[in-house]
Formats: sequence, structure tokens, C-alpha cells
Amino acid sequence: MAEQKGLKNRGHSRADVDERRTAAEEFTGAKLETIAAYGFEPESASKNIENMIGTVQIPLGYGGPVKVHGENADGEFLIPLATTEGALVASISRGMSVINAGGGARAAVYEDYMTRAPVLRVDGIEHGRKVVEWIDANMDRIHGAVAETTSHGRLHRIDVYPNGRSLYLRCLYETGDAMGMNMATIATEAICRLLERETGAVMISVSGNMCSDKKPAAINMINGRGKTVVAEARIPKDIVESKLHTTSAAVVETNYRKNLVGSSMAGTFGANAHAANMVAAFYIATGQDPAQVVGGSMSITTCEDIDGDLYICVRMPAVEVGTVGGGTRLPCQREALSMIGCLGDGKAKKLAELVAVTVLAGELSTLAAQAAGQLGSAHAALGR
Repeated sequence: MAEQKGLKNRGHSRADVDERRTAAEEFTGAKLETIAAYGFEPESASKNIENMIGTVQIPLGYGGPVKVHGENADGEFLIPLATTEGALVASISRGMSVINAGGGARAAVYEDYMTRAPVLRVDGIEHGRKVVEWIDANMDRIHGAVAETTSHGRLHRIDVYPNGRSLYLRCLYETGDAMGMNMATIATEAICRLLERETGAVMISVSGNMCSDKKPAAINMINGRGKTVVAEARIPKDIVESKLHTTSAAVVETNYRKNLVGSSMAGTFGANAHAANMVAAFYIATGQDPAQVVGGSMSITTCEDIDGDLYICVRMPAVEVGTVGGGTRLPCQREALSMIGCLGDGKAKKLAELVAVTVLAGELSTLAAQAAGQLGSAHAALGR
């Protein structure tokens, strides 16, 4: 019976959801009373989920306010955060308070290109070279094929990676205020169909994993994917000692031995204390794709002692976010985005800067707690 209410029935009225949930209860023997309690009309989720039976609610809090002097985000912000991990929001808020005492954080977006990298089969080196030459000589036709699929996206360039009878094309797109994965996928398929007709190459997969989507990858750490964002703050010596109960030198050493050396020894992509924690809480609250936490986890945190003051910076090479489309359509997520003035067109870069500042605050607080030997006591007090 549960299968009968499956993908063949994509209805999202309350009656459809109730009928499907009843079938699930009969099939599993579980009572789904709390899952059945939700506060929005299910039609608003029609493009976000199939087989809807209700919602799973996650506690929502806020960090801040935090002062931000960004190229796109400027002002004081309460940051919505959805998590089930005790102590996380408190730690982020502590970091934001310290950043405020130091005058606020600065942030900037350096690159902004969503990627899709198809793999095509060619006959060999000679054929592959001819395909690449055709691409170079016919970019106007390729741009035309992309334009037929989207009025919001634009192809920036195509990087080529030949490998015998495989030819990988890493297509970089400007996607406006959408995160842009669907846009990039559809446009890339159009490019590949054009190449098939004109060169005889065969698209094997629209994603050849050199994108690289939702997987830790050196190509994204180096070249970026989505938005490459940098956030920084300088915390005066007396504030480090009075509010963080440690010294700049101790935080710098902790960051060096933990984040830089330890991460190198482990072979991680990225070097940070727990950037994924802040990214996940931020993304879930604001309707981003939670799987893109992978890109956020590749952040690099650096610290310096400048005349006793603490300088801290995070570089995030793959902040894959949007303020239109996807989960941003959902009512709760729309409200969360409205809290930070990031709902709708023209807001995606602002959102990315706020992601980076939130990671910066969490990194500052956690590194300081570890430098002061307080991490365990904080979790004992708040996280259990």
C-alpha cells in the first residue's frame, strides 16, 4: 500500500499528504503524530520533495548580532542557525561578540562560478584535439546553445582536460542569485548535444566528477566552485585576554599545530576547526542544499599574532548558495532569509559573505576554547 502512494502519486495537498502518511503508518506500524504537525501548506514544497508525509522539525536559533563590513553585506545581522548540536549556537554567538568588540568582521567574494564537468568519449588523442579545436573556434554557437536553456545564466568559459579516449570539459557559469546546479546541468547538456552533432564526440555523463559536486576535491579548493569568499577580523590583545581568556600567541599556536599541521598529516581538504558545523546550521536554516556542506568543509583558517592582537581569517573556496529557487521557496526558510535581508534577487553574494563571517565566528570561539583548555567544559555545560 505504501508503494502505491509513492512516486506515482506526487500530490501535495493536505489530503494527499495525510493519505500517504496513513499508508506509511500502516506499513511501518509507527505513529507519525509529530511528523504530521506542520505549519505551512504542502503545495509550497511541491518542487522540493516527493512522497511528502509531513515534516521533520529542527530547532532554530540565532547567532549575533554580528557587525559585518563586507563588500555586499554591511551592517549588523542576527544569523539564523538550525541545529541539534548543543553549544554550537552559543559558541558562534561568543565568537560574534568578540568580533564586534574588535570592530566587526570584513568579508569579500572573489570568484562566483558554478561548474558542471561532463565527460565525453572520443576516438583517441587526435579526435579529442579536433573536438577541443572545434570548441575554441565555435564559442559563439556554444553561447547560443546555453542561451536557449536559460535567461539568467551565462557561460563564462570551458576548461578542457583530455585523457585518452575521455575528454572532460569543466564548464563555468555565472548563475545570478540561484545556486545554479540545475541551470548548469541543463545548459551543459545542451552544449554536449551540440558537440555530438558537430564533432562525433559522445556524452557519457553530464557530470564526469570534475565539477566536483558534493565531493571533497582539490580542484574546488584551488579553483573554487560557487563563490570563493574570504572573511577576516582583528581582535585587540586586551579583548582576547578578557573575553576569550587566552592569548593571541596561544590561539595562533593552536591553529598552527591543529588546523595546519594536523590537517596536513591527516591529508584533509581544508584546514579548519569545524567549519562544516557552522555551514550546516546556516544552510539548513536558509534553504540551501545541505549536501553542499562538503564545499564549506574545505575552508582554511589562518591566525596571526600582530603586536599582541589576534588576526583571524577564513578562506572558503566553495560556498554554493542561492537566494532564489530550491529550498529558498519554502516558507520557514524564506522567513529565515528575510531575517538577514537575503531573500530574492541581488542577495546571493551578501548571503555568501554572511556564511563566511559565521564560520569565522565559530572558528574563533572554538580555537580560543581549545587554546584555553575550555572546550570540554563548554560541551559538558551546554552540549549534553
